[in-house]
Amino acid sequence: MPAPLSIIIPALNAESVLPLCLSSLMPGLEMGLIREVILVDGGSEDQTRRLADGAGAKVVSAPEKGRAAQLRHGEAEARGDWLLFLHADTALSRDWAERAKAHIADRPDQAAAFTLAYRSDHPMAKVVARRANWRARTLGLPYGDQGLLISRKLYSEIGGYPDTPFMEDVKIVRALGKKRLALLSAEARTDGSKYDRDGWRKRSWRNAFLVTRYFLGASPEKLAKSYS
Repeated sequence: MPAPLSIIIPALNAESVLPLCLSSLMPGLEMGLIREVILVDGGSEDQTRRLADGAGAKVVSAPEKGRAAQLRHGEAEARGDWLLFLHADTALSRDWAERAKAHIADRPDQAAAFTLAYRSDHPMAKVVARRANWRARTLGLPYGDQGLLISRKLYSEIGGYPDTPFMEDVKIVRALGKKRLALLSAEARTDGSKYDRDGWRKRSWRNAFLVTRYFLGASPEKLAKSYS
């Protein structure tokens, strides 16, 4: 019986963060959980494609610009009964495979995200992660950085990732609803360099402001212009 899990990684000029992401997947390979790793490239001009190919991933090109298009294309290429959508700047803690395997066996009708942590020594990193995990548990709205583990059946049932230039992660978890979304204790340790660059308070409040504007009816197209 084939391994159940296809891992889909959208990437764009990710050579500095991709090796850590890919190496963190090893426990899933050791456990026989991973069927394939698919990197969907958005037009990288660095060594992203070479690094992914060298690690044994299937490398494909997105047909359109934007992360949502990459995620949708990756799902179309995938063969697994379960899908894990994972950002290229996120590395999973070693216990992720054990937690994911248990979820697949015990809660096939639910999707799951991982507990957020940031790879940064800044004192605000834990504060921002704690807020995000509260939001994920209480409101059922995890960040895209937390990954999304979902069965192909459930993914198809909710219509998959929407064709949108922004907020694709918010839209898909809202389609799932809190009752169909679990938060796993294994960590998704995402790169904190953008927060270090922009300031932790400034960037976290800006992100919260963008989400609020989206909930109040602002178009993803307009919001995408405000995000970098």
